[in-house]
Amino acid sequence: MSGQYTKKTPLTLGAQTIAAALAFGTHAAAVYAEEPECEDKKDVECVADKEAIEHIEIHGVRHSVYRYDRSGDPRRVADLVDTPQTISVLTLDQIQESGRTDLKDILNAQAGVTLGTGENGNAFGDRYIIRGHEARSDVFVDGLRDPGMTTRESFATERVEITKGPSSTFAGRGSSGGAVNSITKKASTAYNFGRVDLAAGSDDHSRFTVDYNLSLSDEVAVRINGLSASEDKPGREGIERERDGAQLSGIYNPSEKLSFIADVYYLDAHDKPDLGSYFDKTVREPVEDIPVYAQDNDFLDSEVTTFTLRTEYKINDKLRFYNATRTGQTENGYITTGLHGTNRADTDPEAPGAATMTLSTHQGWQEVDYVTTQFNLFWDAEWFGREHKLVFGLEYTDESVDNGVYDIEYGNETNCLTSGRRGVSGAYCILDAEGNLASDLGRVMGRTFTRGEADSLYDIETVSAYVMDTFAVTDKMDIFFGLRQDRFDYSNVTSDQLYAYSDTMYNGHLGLVYDLAENGNVYATYSTATNINGGESDLGTNCGYGGLCGTPEQAAQADPEVVENLELGTKWMLFDEKLMFTAAAFRMTKSDVMESVGDSYSTLGTLNTGENRVEGVEFGLSGDITDKLSIQASATLMDSEVLDSYNEENIGLALSNFSEKSYYFQIRYQPTERLAFGGDYTYQGEMYGGQPDTAAGYDHESGQYSIVVPSYQVVGLFANYHATERLTVRANIGNLLDEEYWTAAYRSGAFMYLGDGRSFRTTLTYEF
Repeated sequence: MSGQYTKKTPLTLGAQTIAAALAFGTHAAAVYAEEPECEDKKDVECVADKEAIEHIEIHGVRHSVYRYDRSGDPRRVADLVDTPQTISVLTLDQIQESGRTDLKDILNAQAGVTLGTGENGNAFGDRYIIRGHEARSDVFVDGLRDPGMTTRESFATERVEITKGPSSTFAGRGSSGGAVNSITKKASTAYNFGRVDLAAGSDDHSRFTVDYNLSLSDEVAVRINGLSASEDKPGREGIERERDGAQLSGIYNPSEKLSFIADVYYLDAHDKPDLGSYFDKTVREPVEDIPVYAQDNDFLDSEVTTFTLRTEYKINDKLRFYNATRTGQTENGYITTGLHGTNRADTDPEAPGAATMTLSTHQGWQEVDYVTTQFNLFWDAEWFGREHKLVFGLEYTDESVDNGVYDIEYGNETNCLTSGRRGVSGAYCILDAEGNLASDLGRVMGRTFTRGEADSLYDIETVSAYVMDTFAVTDKMDIFFGLRQDRFDYSNVTSDQLYAYSDTMYNGHLGLVYDLAENGNVYATYSTATNINGGESDLGTNCGYGGLCGTPEQAAQADPEVVENLELGTKWMLFDEKLMFTAAAFRMTKSDVMESVGDSYSTLGTLNTGENRVEGVEFGLSGDITDKLSIQASATLMDSEVLDSYNEENIGLALSNFSEKSYYFQIRYQPTERLAFGGDYTYQGEMYGGQPDTAAGYDHESGQYSIVVPSYQVVGLFANYHATERLTVRANIGNLLDEEYWTAAYRSGAFMYLGDGRSFRTTLTYEF
């Protein structure tokens, strides 16, 4: 490798490049700027260092990385190409060049992932759906569950890994369609490195981030990441987003065998939320060009504080101990406004029978306190002449969630009369008698509020044990085996009921990988997942949205929902092993599904009566086609069907919030050392509204799905110019075609979230 780099000094241009890639693009806890001399060439740290340096040799100076060889979860001991499961890894370079910052927007662009609205239209924060199954509680940070419905940002994220298909062996309860694991930036003793990003753009966009790693000695280093950002939602002036956050990370290596890494993370997010448009059932389309109708004191606030300590001890050459412990607290609350099209009542004094739009209020708050600790023992053993990479794990988690609502008062009198299920009543209309918008649209309701008492106290305590083994049967065939047991104690105290029960769940994973050539293989895998009755912490006894189904006695008798997955795939390393190609066919069957009956807001339900299936194919590309051309791409073609239901009319219908076709690619081309440009493309096929994990709403009289989310495509562009050795300028255009599109629909069509309009951003990056 050309050039010599000095450890822990102000960085030269070449060293800056290596440090940037190591800081932002590898999973090693401590790495060296020059190629390490490893006594054991199979040592994980050595392999990680070589991978990082290889990235630099491929890309040259100040280039981007679009592929990783290994997962950031240390329990996944095989390279990604030899892992018998579909795992999409989004690199920091790719995320930054796309211009997306919130995890919700990053995931929504990916194939096989869709968004959903939540109970009362918001569910306190982000909600994800992977391969047609709920994943809002299947979000992890560095392999530990990140509970609570919060706004999640990427300023302290090194990469995002999306596991497709059931993965309860790693994740525990839930993870029916997969899981999301964010890998955070961590301090390193190997280098000093600083980076400041300052962005400005349309829609009052401003964003400032800082990332600074300081090696204080051979044993101690600290790293700080900071964020301050604000903007209007593109195309929706007055719909605001504000983010402030910090992460402080430190590492202490008292000896060659022992290492401690600790970090404190804080995020404070303040939004004025927008429930978007609504579905017009007469013309069977979402209403376009909807005005901004949010009230002046609408808010969606999310505050997250966590502390994490990781301890690693190398017992000997064959045994390694790893513990990760986290304690955290999140506070979330929202009051937001919905809009619905209707007609004034015939008795309305100003415009009897006139078409109008009325406002509604949707609100709630949630507090989450949790502690989790995970112990892992890694053992490289040799049995019967074969090497085994064993992982033994114990995990303890205690989550406590308080849910409640606000007491709302309306300072203004209603301004129209409408008819509903309860007869004629007063309403807040945004159109006057002539059909014109109200002059002071943000103050039509004049709401004031105070926070009410908690009406649901949720707690779940889980003790888990698991074992995993990766070993070679022959020179060409590897086997992965995993088995996990989760024992939980669940309680939920509502306003008038106590729900409490315990159970034990078992899940397994078996995968075979067979090498067809030095650079390609085929694999087969079988995996399971389980969901408990009332597993979603934000919903209390709302059976139709993942909350508790049945009376306390019935809830305790319910069996867990079970998901089984069969997947057959192939993975190839192409173009001198710079580009990874993946393809997989899969079938997921979910049985013993809880189903709501009638009013989905109540506990009415049937236990373990439903069954559904999702099957399809998925393709992926990640890495470099040439030294100048990089790509990250994925495509899914899927089909969903309800196989069994208490309501026979549901059988044969598609799942709600499910897209049969979705595509994503991001391409980067670097013709010179100073200039790089590219773009990304997202396509999501048509979806249908309905309750989670069950049949989409369907009108049997007309033979059509009730609520339709139209297909859409979004195009983005970016360009990087390296002005000096330290200064880089990046320009981004989001939603180049300025397409109006909708990302999700509430089951009744009352809300349809709007995607961002066209935006322009310029970012200055200074490295020191």
